Amino acid sequence: MRSDADTSRISPLGLTCDRYVEACRDAGIGAARATGCYTRYYREGVGEGPAAGAEVAPIVKRLTEPGDEGVTTKFCQRLNAPDAGRFAEQGVPHLDIESVIIPMVGRTSRRSHTLCVSSQVGCAMGCEFCETAQMGLVRSLTPAEIVGQWWAATHLEGAEIDNIVFMGMGEPLDNLDAVLDAIACLTDHRGAAVPMSNITISTVGRVDGLRKLIDVVQQPGWKRLGLALSVNAPNDEVRNAIMPLNKRWGMAELRDTMVELSAARSNRKLLFEYVLIPGVNDAPEHAGQLAEWLSPFLRAERGKHIGLLNVIPYNPRRNSPWPAPDEDDVTRFVDDLRDLGVYAKRRRTKGRTSMAACGQLGTEDIRKRQYVPVTTTGATRA
Repeated sequence: MRSDADTSRISPLGLTCDRYVEACRDAGIGAARATGCYTRYYREGVGEGPAAGAEVAPIVKRLTEPGDEGVTTKFCQRLNAPDAGRFAEQGVPHLDIESVIIPMVGRTSRRSHTLCVSSQVGCAMGCEFCETAQMGLVRSLTPAEIVGQWWAATHLEGAEIDNIVFMGMGEPLDNLDAVLDAIACLTDHRGAAVPMSNITISTVGRVDGLRKLIDVVQQPGWKRLGLALSVNAPNDEVRNAIMPLNKRWGMAELRDTMVELSAARSNRKLLFEYVLIPGVNDAPEHAGQLAEWLSPFLRAERGKHIGLLNVIPYNPRRNSPWPAPDEDDVTRFVDDLRDLGVYAKRRRTKGRTSMAACGQLGTEDIRKRQYVPVTTTGATRA
């Protein structure tokens, strides 16, 4: 049987309690003790017994931006990279990931906090409007590195996190196994205990990954997982130009898949996102085309909308070819959509000046490397 000193490096990060108990059992530690250490690590941020010495990537940079609803905080964690030499040869000085804590005030005036987490260092999707895409893909994150962002926000930043959105660096469906393992950990009632309904995966539309999610959301406890699709274009011509992934899976196939996914979730609300870019996708005719594409999600039985569209005013990336849209143009576009029967809202802009807003996350040092496109592959789950 191993001693406490030998077992001090069994980290709970990224593991469900059952998997942690199993790992501890293999090391000769009883289930009750392992469960207690697991719960205290997540609830109180204290590593003791077999959880002692569990390491979370340190926060090396923090930016804050006050707003009407509170302070938006972006923090950067530096990952431990055993193969740092290989990345250095590629012009990557550090493996840094960014996360954002976003304050929100609801209808009841209660303030909540949403954590925007990253699933990859960089991204392979190549979207023209996104800062992360300019980095290319360096590597995907492990479940522990994903969960470590929640742990850092909760126990290092001292934030009470109510919601988690996979809308940070990377494409979640390009790293689906790790993302689902992280969600299983975060929703474990003996640990972080985040409700499944308070977690949302946002995707640019990897149809292979969406098809796998059709099976996932039919498993016990997963049906309430939130889903968001970044549409960002009214037609294939525009989407091909700003989102290269659309050349593989066009908008017709994407919509058909989303209809199947909606049915698998018993027509629970779906979130659609539309980054409004001046001169690219903001014309009146674009509103009409978008409304037509969204038509299967506008009304369900009993007259309720299935889909909510968030219109996101473009947040310029570094060296952006486009400016942010004028507020009058945003209002006009949203009004046009509403007149066409779309349940549309304008996303409030937070963190733009600190490069913490939607589409602005990305490590500048990595962005300076020679861009190396990565061929997308199908996401898999055992």
